[in-house]
Amino acid sequence: MTAFIQKILTPKGAYGYLENRKIFTALRTLLFFLVCIGLYLAGYLTTGTNRNLLTVVAILGCLPACKSAVNFIIFIRAKGCSASLREKVCVYDKFLNTLYDMYFTSYQKNYPISHMALKGGILCGITEDSKCSCQEAEKHLGQMLAQEGIKNVTVNLFSQEDKYIDRLGRLNNFDIDTDKNKEEEILRLLFSISL
Repeated sequence: MTAFIQKILTPKGAYGYLENRKIFTALRTLLFFLVCIGLYLAGYLTTGTNRNLLTVVAILGCLPACKSAVNFIIFIRAKGCSASLREKVCVYDKFLNTLYDMYFTSYQKNYPISHMALKGGILCGITEDSKCSCQEAEKHLGQMLAQEGIKNVTVNLFSQEDKYIDRLGRLNNFDIDTDKNKEEEILRLLFSISL
């Protein structure tokens, strides 16, 4: 049971986060709707009519239940990092700040990024979704960084595994001064603007 709970509570940026959030939001949505149905039935069975306080509470309980349902639908559409890609990039987890299963949203489009790596002022990532435009995603992330006042960050996103893995290798061997405070700011922003 404990392993199941730990799996559901996978932190953002860890491998398997999106899959586990799907399970968690599905269970939460089901629970919320069951509570609403239970409250309605309890009121109806005790009074014999819909006109009671428990009916009002059940109706109001549908608001968080519906919000949870929308959240579940969003997570259903999101795809995480594939197992084959993870096997190829996990060797860099020890040396770089890496993130898995990042899903960024904007008003126009969504940008599923399977893996990201950060070192100094260089942020790179890969998408496995053929519909995701790397240039638009780079522009979006650059704008978000600029809005937060985080400057001098290079964002490179790839759609081809071999180019991305080559970039990770060069980034790993690249000797640059890393500002831990700046990296923490970047990571905090990435967490706040992703699902």
